Amino acid sequence: MALPQVSRTRVALLLPLSGANRSLGEAMFNAAQLALFDQADPRVEFLPQDTGGTPAGAAEATRQAIAAGARVLAGPLTSPETNAAAGAARAARLPMLAFTNDGAAGGNGVWVLGVTPAQQVDRMVAAGAGAGATRFAMLAQEDEFGRRMAQALRARLAQAGLPAPFVLLHPPRVDMAQAVRDVASMAGQLPLDALLLVETGLAARNAAQAVAAAFPRPPRLMGTALWAQDTTLAQEAALAGAWFPAPDPQARQGFEGRYQAAFGERPPRLAGVAYDAAGMAARAARDGGGVLPVGEAFLGADGPLRLMPDGQVARGLAVFALDPSGEPRLVQPAPVPGAAGS
Repeated sequence: MALPQVSRTRVALLLPLSGANRSLGEAMFNAAQLALFDQADPRVEFLPQDTGGTPAGAAEATRQAIAAGARVLAGPLTSPETNAAAGAARAARLPMLAFTNDGAAGGNGVWVLGVTPAQQVDRMVAAGAGAGATRFAMLAQEDEFGRRMAQALRARLAQAGLPAPFVLLHPPRVDMAQAVRDVASMAGQLPLDALLLVETGLAARNAAQAVAAAFPRPPRLMGTALWAQDTTLAQEAALAGAWFPAPDPQARQGFEGRYQAAFGERPPRLAGVAYDAAGMAARAARDGGGVLPVGEAFLGADGPLRLMPDGQVARGLAVFALDPSGEPRLVQPAPVPGAAGS
């Protein structure tokens, strides 16, 4: 007896399956397959499309996916690829769940699933304010990431009704001790409650060492999500107890355990973004024929998140403290992000 045919809705996976990021693309494809396996729905079919890791390749992959009948697009990887591919997606009125962390790429049918500067700043300001901090400062390199972190910090503090931050953006080669003294000079006699170091490695360690001498009352030190991958920072005594945001540990451990069981290796950090995008895309394809669950909370590989109507993603991040043991200490768990207007 012939088995009944199952009507399937196609979800395109826009991945770098060739080129410099091929190994990452393959791991992200594995993560997407794991998301579909976890949902156990035969009505969804993934359509992998190779972007080659270039904007032109991403645009062509998107056109091919649309021609093949995809109803939702997951990917591509970077901001230039997303910007190149978004035009065709918007023209076809297909939602795109991009893997980039460039919040500026979102909007008008495109959602940004990477951990953005704004998400990191929001979490650190909330944690700092909850501990009584009202005056913030930031030290960062003058590059695209530093500028976006500064913009996010100014906006978040204004939204919270807190004083504007003292921000110092420095060139790549700088005396970090002098840079810290310059931040202290900017603050003047006003007490500084928190200093966000948008630095890693030696720069972060040198900055932390200079804080005690530069400030009469040293502020609480904070970092970025990149600190979760920098094992050298815990060895610096001046950074002991410094806070940083990172994905929810329980959700991440669960995802990594399932991935390793399925594929025999630990997934790279960005594989979790592909898992989340594929899971939400599959859900949209199954339940709404391509309508994303905007406004609903979703538990992903890196914790809770919520798609917002403006193309941004509200993400629940945990707060950790650096510990001399080398194992970060959980300070606050990841909250479920609120809905728009809450």
